[in-house]
This record gives sequence, structure tokens and C-alpha cells, in this order.
Amino acid sequence: MTSTTDVAKQLDAAFGLRGVELRYGLTQDQLFHEAVANDRGRVEMDGPDDAQKAFATALGVDGPLVYFSDPACTGRPVADTFCVDRPATTDRVWWKSGFAKFDADQFDALVPRVIDHLNERGRHLYVADVFCGWDHTFAEPYRFVGEYATHAYFCNIMFPKNVREDSDRAETGWTLINVPSFECDPDRDGTKSNRAVIVDIENRIGLVLGKADYCGVNKKTMFTIMNFVLPEKGQLSMHCSANVGANEDTAILFGLSGTGKTTLSADPNRELIGDDEHVWTDAGISNFEDGCYAKLIDLDKSAEPVIAAAMSMKGTLIENVPPLPGKAIEDTDPQEFDLTDGSITENTRFAYGLDTNPSVRQGASGPHPQTIVLLTADAFGVLPPVSILSAEETMYHFVMGFTSKLAGTEVGVTEPEPNFSSCFGAPFMSQKPAVYAELLTKRMAENNTRCILLNTGWSGGPYGKGDRMSLKATRALLDAALSGEFDNAELQTEPTLGVQMPVSCSGVDDAILNPRDTWDDPEAYDEAAARLREMFRANFEKENYAALGVTPAM
Repeated sequence: MTSTTDVAKQLDAAFGLRGVELRYGLTQDQLFHEAVANDRGRVEMDGPDDAQKAFATALGVDGPLVYFSDPACTGRPVADTFCVDRPATTDRVWWKSGFAKFDADQFDALVPRVIDHLNERGRHLYVADVFCGWDHTFAEPYRFVGEYATHAYFCNIMFPKNVREDSDRAETGWTLINVPSFECDPDRDGTKSNRAVIVDIENRIGLVLGKADYCGVNKKTMFTIMNFVLPEKGQLSMHCSANVGANEDTAILFGLSGTGKTTLSADPNRELIGDDEHVWTDAGISNFEDGCYAKLIDLDKSAEPVIAAAMSMKGTLIENVPPLPGKAIEDTDPQEFDLTDGSITENTRFAYGLDTNPSVRQGASGPHPQTIVLLTADAFGVLPPVSILSAEETMYHFVMGFTSKLAGTEVGVTEPEPNFSSCFGAPFMSQKPAVYAELLTKRMAENNTRCILLNTGWSGGPYGKGDRMSLKATRALLDAALSGEFDNAELQTEPTLGVQMPVSCSGVDDAILNPRDTWDDPEAYDEAAARLREMFRANFEKENYAALGVTPAM
């Protein structure tokens, strides 16, 4: 069993970290109290840098920990996220905004500068040893080292422990060093600002520096790493949810925020594998995580009873939900928080263990999937509620990763806009899109997996005129696909977009299946469909997907 002394020797040998007290392997209760007592930093834009950041509620250690990130970092710091550019990996990395090149020489000078900073401060650090992945064959050891107990507490929620024997952790594991107290100097360090998130794939190191203390950084950085490592081993990493039916029929659901990925995978008649990050290996589907990281803004507790109940549970974490006016957090019951309050951020979050779900799959894994679901929320109101995709069409729609931004969701968005995110998770895909698309096509062919495109967006007109697809109808369409009802169904072709639609479905009004029939003005539908088709074509050309061997489907 690894001891604190072992860890200290390993961190000294690897980085020269010495003279620092390591608080290693603390329990969640211990980390809870450490966070409340010791985590200090900025919580208001004009506030001090030593404010309390973590709080207990009226439930104390038997309830959630409440944490406030720096107000300048209530989500992923995309512009300040980098990957070290080294010869061995440069041709395989998908360089882009949110994963930009960082000079290797500057990084090699920055790491010892950060270590010197920690050694000179001489304060304690929290260390948590976890794994990324439940499949012991492909699980990567992940060691968190950081200044905030809250971050170690978060990692213990989100990542599995003791997946396999880990004597190789020092040699093959990944180390994330999270140092909010280190302020980057762009002229000296080569960063864009006073903060940075930097991954060095070749040396298996991640740095999180400065005011970048949003908890999700500790999860998404490791997910991005896995999205490079696993395809190198021929395994498909995916930004998706997954569940298993009573007949051992696995389904995976890809989708961007707002498309229903989490809601639709939480089916009382199916066991949940996970809601966000998975790998499709030679053995089947396996979750990367041991927890869920759900948005809380405007949460409907009656529609999301699992999340609502977990908010009062021990060992969970509420992030950036504002305190109630005139009431101390320590006197607040977790169920009293105003989940409509986005005054700190619209990205309020809640981390909770998979085991809080009453129907979670044992071992967070399942057989090879029979069904793939690509979720989209079409605010233009022209995509069918369900489309049956061929293998070529699946690759096309997978690399396109389409959904819509709604009017009012972002400054300057006054009407629906297309949102294309390759592989339904472009910010976290560290290899080029074709790598994932080819692996998906290969896995589907090997396992005779079907695929549908499920539109959870609008029908009868665009956003503002038409109506949102009912959850009841969407679930019925999904259930039909999972049962195989569409495998030999009679299909019709949508003439503008070219997708195949069933003419009927159990439990659904057949009148909604052809989107043109739901519009009062069919000619207006034709014009809207043609506009959406041109948006798809423009994105396909801009990203040069033809050069990757993707066949245009529109």
C-alpha cells in the first residue's frame, strides 16, 4: 500500500518537490473539514485573495460541501488551455482554440519555476490517487496534487479508486499539479494571461496555474488526455452517456449541452453506466468516471429527483450556487438554495457519486452497444424527430456534431444559430476528428450497431413559432429505436436534407414524423430546410471533412 512517504519520494524524484507537507489519501470527511478551514482565495471580482471559498451547510459534514471558484473562472478557461508541442506528438494533436500549442522549452522552464514556488511557500498540499476509467485494462492512474482540499474532494467524487493494482503509478501515471497561488507572467512564462491550463502528453504532466480554480478543470483536463491516449491504443473515447436495458442491450447517446443527453439516459427501466465520458473497448462500454457533474441552474427537482435528493447527501459538492440573501450558508438547508439564481454564473454545478443513482450499472460498464443515438436540438424546426442513419451518414453527422444555439442564450444571439462541435465534444477531442470517426465506424461494423439521429428541438416552425418536441414523444421514439422497431420499418426520404424517416412509430402521432407536415406553411419549411442544408455544407467545406474521407450526406 502506498504511503505518504512513498508519494513524497516519488514527487521529489519526478519534480524536485520537497520540504512541503503532503496531506495524502485523506478521507472525504477529512477533506471536507480541511476545505472549510484552509481553502482561501478570491470569490468576488473586487474582493480579497484570502476569502473563504468552501463552506458547510446546516447539515454539516453529513451534507454537501459548498464551494466558490474565482469569479473569473466559473467554467473552463478555453483561451488559456494549451498542450505542449513536442516532435513526438505534434502531428497527431488536433490543434485548435482551447488546445493551442505551447512551446516545449518554455514549459520545461515553467515546471521547475512552479515547483520552486511551492517549495518556497512551504505550505501543505493535498494529494489524491485515483484512476480515470473503470476498465482495468485501460484505466490510467491519475494523481492530483494541489493547494485546495476542495479539488481533492472533487476528484474523489468524480474518479474511481482501486480499479487495479497501481504499483506502476509513478512510472505510467498522470500527475496534475494545481497551484492557484502561482500567478503566470506572460512575458516570462509564455502564457496568454496570468493563468494557464497546460498538458504535456509526452511527460504525462498537467499544470493548472493561477485563477483557474473551477472544479471541472480537474476532470476535463484528464478527459482530454484520455481522448489522446485511448485512440493510440485503438480504443474509442467518447463524450456521451450510456445505459443498459433488461436484455443487456447497451445504448450510447451523444449530444451537446441542452440536447437531453443526461435526461434521456436516466431511464428508470434501464441501468445507467454514466452520463458524460466513456470508452468503447474490445470488451464493450466503460465509464471513465465514478460521479456526475450536473448543471444546477433552473433544475426542476420534480423532473430530476435523483439530483435533487443527492443535493442533501454526504460527500457531494455544490459549486457557485449563491447564498440566500441575509442567510449564512452554514444555516442553510441544501434544498433551500435558489437554483434559478445565476448571479455568479449560469454554469452552477453539482458533483455527486454514481452510486446515488438508484439504478446505476454495477462496475459502470456494459456490453457492446446495439444502438447509437446522436442527439440534436434543432431550433430551426426542420430536422425530423427521428432519422434512421446508414454507416456513412453516421460518420457525417458524428463529425458535424450539430445542434442549435437559442436566441438569448448568449450576448448577441437574437435568432437560432447552428452550433457544430465535431464528435459532439470538440473542445475535449485532442486527436483529429477522423480518428474518432474511423474508430466509431469500425466498432459499429464489428457489432452490427444501428444509429439514429434524434431531434429534441422544435417542430411546426422554428424556435419562437413552433413547439419543442415533447419529452413523452422523444422517449417513445427512443424506446422504439432501442427495441429494434425501426430496423425493418417503412421509411420515407426528406427531400431537402436527404435523411430517412419512419412513416409510423408506436406511441407517437405519425403526423409529427415528417417535419414538413407540421408547418402551417410548407413552402416556408422548404426555405428553412434549404438554409439549414447550406449551413451544413458550409461547415463541411470549412472543416475540409472531405479530405478526411467523410462522405457528404447533405
